[in-house]
Amino acid sequence: MNNHNFDNDFSVYVGIDDTDSASGMCTTYICCVIMDRLISCGFRVDGPPRLIRLNPFAPHKTRGNGAVSFKIVLKSKKEVEQAKKIIRDMVGNLAVMGDPKTNPGLVFYEGKITPELQDYAIRTIRTIVSQEEAEKLAGNLGADIFKYKKGRGVIGSLAAIGCPLTDATYELLAYREPANYGKKRMVDEDSVLGMNQKTYPNTFDNVDDGYMTITPHTPCPVLYGIRGETMGAVEEAHKLVKVSEPIEFFRVFLTNQHTDMHLQNIDAISNMKQFQCYIVPGTVRTQPVVIEGGHVIFVLEDESGEVECAAYEPTKKFRDVVRHLAPGDQVIVYGGIGNKGTLNVEKIKITSLAPVYEYLNPICDCGKRMKSAGKGKGYKCPRCGSKMPTGSEEDVEVREKREIERMIKPGFYEVPPSARRHLSKPLVRG
Repeated sequence: MNNHNFDNDFSVYVGIDDTDSASGMCTTYICCVIMDRLISCGFRVDGPPRLIRLNPFAPHKTRGNGAVSFKIVLKSKKEVEQAKKIIRDMVGNLAVMGDPKTNPGLVFYEGKITPELQDYAIRTIRTIVSQEEAEKLAGNLGADIFKYKKGRGVIGSLAAIGCPLTDATYELLAYREPANYGKKRMVDEDSVLGMNQKTYPNTFDNVDDGYMTITPHTPCPVLYGIRGETMGAVEEAHKLVKVSEPIEFFRVFLTNQHTDMHLQNIDAISNMKQFQCYIVPGTVRTQPVVIEGGHVIFVLEDESGEVECAAYEPTKKFRDVVRHLAPGDQVIVYGGIGNKGTLNVEKIKITSLAPVYEYLNPICDCGKRMKSAGKGKGYKCPRCGSKMPTGSEEDVEVREKREIERMIKPGFYEVPPSARRHLSKPLVRG
């Protein structure tokens, strides 16, 4: 796939982030409204907008931690200033300023996309980048930044402009009319299931276990989102979805979603850091256990150390795979480390399975399997009454050792669409 970076010297790149809140609004929606206003004012927007998902474990993120950017082509410095004023005013009016966690940032950049800017963008997706670092880089590049409240959104705004998309997907977002915000989404589920049958795998994550997954569960402006490999695929799928409420408008975003861009290869567990995401090989050290809440926990180890891994309850049937792991299994775990230092498993590749054995009571000379006569008392035949004495090595050696058939096989396993993180690459993408 070609690199999708913007590279027009006479263009202005606009990055916006941290305008939404848990109670509503959506940065993509604000982006679309601003773009439409600019177009109505006679300015040219070049290409699709970009939706860039940042580090899913960033402590100060809002919801999906997505920033947006787009490019406008302007004819004069006067137009540049006019467009900037329109955008600044609209971000200030549309962002959820009343939410203490919402701290919007806006970036304008007129230069080339440099390797330094690309590297910064990758680090915002894989690590924790400070606001001070973002502002320093913006200053070095000559970018204009505008901060609302604390302005933490400048971190993602700059990243959305600079993120290299050597792998990319598309998402078509359809938006509701404002009068319907907070109400039940009137999307026909049968039409979504039919759409999925016709367009999968060119579109993906539309359904999970027979239910549609394209509608969000928050009171935001999004009616539904369709993700796919090409713009044509998501537009075709959109035509197949039936709804019983008005669609205000829809737009297709170019995005880093479902590319695994957040994951870093690492060869030593001891080098892993909190709030970062990894692909890490290791050996299962402990038998997986189910804890309160239905979460499945096991310990992964290598020569450098160990880390607790978790398949949380929302991952549903994926937990069955994890539950059947055993000490000695060789695996590669894909996931991120959260607040408590636990590795949240997104995918797992089982490279080899260790043999697992069970030990059965000995068989009596009469052919009947013996039973325990009590702790430390050896074995007794229920048929003829013969006994096997205790207190000798025979107690262990006479038991029958039998290898147990494993319930899982080597290969890749992933969480279901309903539990998949925005950046996690589904196996269907290959």
